[in-house]
Amino acid sequence: MKTVPMIRETISTRSRTEMLDITKQVKRAVADAKLTTGMVIVFVPHTTASVTLNENADPDVKHDLLRKLAELVPQREDFYEHAEGNSDAHVKTAWVGNSATILVESGKVMLGRWQGIYLCEFDGPRERQVWIKLVRFDE
Repeated sequence: MKTVPMIRETISTRSRTEMLDITKQVKRAVADAKLTTGMVIVFVPHTTASVTLNENADPDVKHDLLRKLAELVPQREDFYEHAEGNSDAHVKTAWVGNSATILVESGKVMLGRWQGIYLCEFDGPRERQVWIKLVRFDE
């Protein structure tokens, strides 16, 4: 098992909450490294942003996920003790998570038919970092 130097992508978000498809960036990293067999770890080093895998065919899925999270974790500032006004973003990030691990086989990122890789913004707009770590099993 060998690792490739970490890749850091900067993503600019435009809204307080949104889901940005970063699948192309991850696939490009795998292709550029000529990774044949292994895995890719996608990590977001933020406390108010996440990464997840979900459907990328119907944009309504992103809307529905963000709306349900807003309903479950409202931005009511009188509810939280954290003074910055973004406690809901911290809770959403804790629920969704900061990383995803995806297998790579025959040079392909092994996503399901409808899956994409998403950066989830919960406290934007901001510039976010996405760290991509490739692990080789083929050498």
